[in-house]
This record gives sequence, C-alpha cells and structure tokens, in this order.
Amino acid sequence: MRIAQIAPLHESVPPLRYGGTERVVHYLSEELVRRGHEVTLFASGDSRTSAELCPCVPESLRLAGRGCDPTVQEAIQLDQVLKQVGRFDVLHFHTGHMSFPLLNRLEVPHLSTVHGPLDSPEQAALFNHFDRLPLVSISENQRRPVTQANWLGTIHHGLPTDLYTFVATPADYLAFVGRVSPEKRLDRAIEIAMAVGVPLKVAAKIDPVDRDYFHHHIEPMMLGNPLVEFVGEVDDQGKQELLGNALALLFPIDWPEPFGLVMIEANACGTPVIAWRRGSTPEVIHEGVNGCLVETIAEAADAVNRIERLDRSRVRSHFEVRFSVTRQAEDYEQLYRHLIQAHRCQCPARRSPVHA
Repeated sequence: MRIAQIAPLHESVPPLRYGGTERVVHYLSEELVRRGHEVTLFASGDSRTSAELCPCVPESLRLAGRGCDPTVQEAIQLDQVLKQVGRFDVLHFHTGHMSFPLLNRLEVPHLSTVHGPLDSPEQAALFNHFDRLPLVSISENQRRPVTQANWLGTIHHGLPTDLYTFVATPADYLAFVGRVSPEKRLDRAIEIAMAVGVPLKVAAKIDPVDRDYFHHHIEPMMLGNPLVEFVGEVDDQGKQELLGNALALLFPIDWPEPFGLVMIEANACGTPVIAWRRGSTPEVIHEGVNGCLVETIAEAADAVNRIERLDRSRVRSHFEVRFSVTRQAEDYEQLYRHLIQAHRCQCPARRSPVHA
C-alpha cells in the first residue's frame, strides 16, 4: 500500500526527548516500511525516517524555539498533503482536529488517530459535528465521552521489541517519567517515595505553561529532599538506564490518560508499573502481571513493598504479546484495507472488527 503518515510538527519524528505522539508515528512508520509498504512521512525536516520524508518545516517547532502561531505551519502542511493526495492509497492523520473540515470532504481513504483526551464539552461538540469522519482511539476509555463519533476501532500503541533491553535485577529506586504538570501528579510520586523510604529518580519535561506549578508546588517538595533526584528530559538510551534499573515506574496520574506510552516502555525493560486507576491504565496494566493499580498513596506504598513479588520476565513477555509495534501495524493494516475496500464500494467507512 501507498500510505501517507501525517505527524504533528511540534517535535521531530522521532522526538529527541519528550514527545509521545511523534514517537508512536515513528515506530509505526518504520514498521510499515519494514513490512513492504510505500510510506511517505509529512513531518518536520529534522525527522529521521526510513520512509520518504516530506519536510513541512525545516525543524521541529518546540526545539526551534519558535514563538509564532503554529497553525500557520499546520495549514501549510495540510496543503502539502492535499497537493499530493493522488499518490496515496490511504492517508493517516495524527494531527488533531484542525484538518477535520477538509477531511470531511476528502474523497480519498483516510483516518485520524486521536491522541489526546476527549472529556471536555468542546470535544463533544466537535465530534457531534464531525460524526462521519473515520477515527481510531488509542484506548477504549478515551472514546467514552464521545461514543457518537465514527470510531473504526481501538488500537493500543506498540513499541519495537528490540528498542529496550530486559533487565532482570533492578537497583533500589523508583522512577517517574513524564511532564511536570498538575494532572501527571509528580507530587504523589514524591509522597510515595517518602512513605516507603525509597529513592525516586524524576525524568521530566517542564513546559512554559507549567513552570509556575513546578516552582510553587513541586520544587519545595524536592529541595533538600535526599530521596528525590531530578534528572530532566532523557532520550531512549537514558530511558533504558532509568526505567530498566528501577524497581517500578510510578504513574500516579489524576486525569483520563488516553494511553500512557511510558507504561509500556517500562514494561519493555521488565519493569512493572504502579498506576492510579484512571483513564487507560486498566487496559494497559494487568493486575499482578505487569504492575499494580491503586487509588491512594497508602495503596501505592503497599504496592511498592510488594513489587518484587512480580516476575520481571513475565512483565517483559506480557509486553511482547500485547504491545509490540508488529501487532500495532497489523491492526492498522486491517483498517487501511477496510477503508480502501469501502472507498471502492463507495460505501461509508464504519466500524471494523479491529479492537484492542
């Protein structure tokens, strides 16, 4: 198949450090190329890919430090895609709702993977209006606020099985990886570490919008605290070191997490996850197999004290079966074929048998 992958421009594909959506687009694109498809990636010019790269901006917007309106570049990107639309059997968008008015009129097989949360009233209005666009959710929980949308299926994220290496014997510390923001609840992770007396290593990104939150709420908990080490953003090699050697990854979220890629990154190393029962976590974490689901600091502390009972080799095996990029690509191939066949029959593309 001739497949166009349209990525966000905020980060490169893959991102140098933080960036979940762009990372997912990269792994999927590489796997589709490996499987013999002709893939064109519409992304920033500093992206690294085995696919044909169509650079839509010279470099990713965040690391370039651009203060301009990103919708300008996004509009140009969409125009570049539309000018080449005849080259492709299917278009796969990862760029959000700005393209919806045009996609609603596009007479070429296409789908959009929705990567963010959908729990706001504005999202309900959006998907009430665009109720025929072919969409993919990344967890069943993500789609619950907007069940009226045209969901073709749910496809959980996947990673290459050779990206991270299994670590059988961890060191004596806990890990937190993510953004420093109110919904990610780094404060909970610090409280858990203090409750059990186990060091916590924090690999986190601080966006400008969250700097006040960091300085007023998180920094006071870290200053002079011998149990907390702030590492900052890390790349894949840094994640291997940090996650692979951790007793557990703490994922103490306080929002409807659409997926949570770092959970399966930890599992790929054999590291279990202690996660709050919110959003997608019950779909990703199988209690007692690849981690624990909790709802309080006390439950999380108890889970840390029991975490060594989990078999790390079983954690890794669970990842290989459920969250490999091979499985993810196979699921998307099924959807692509469904869309192409529906287009040939000139019938609307509705729900297919693809589910997580």
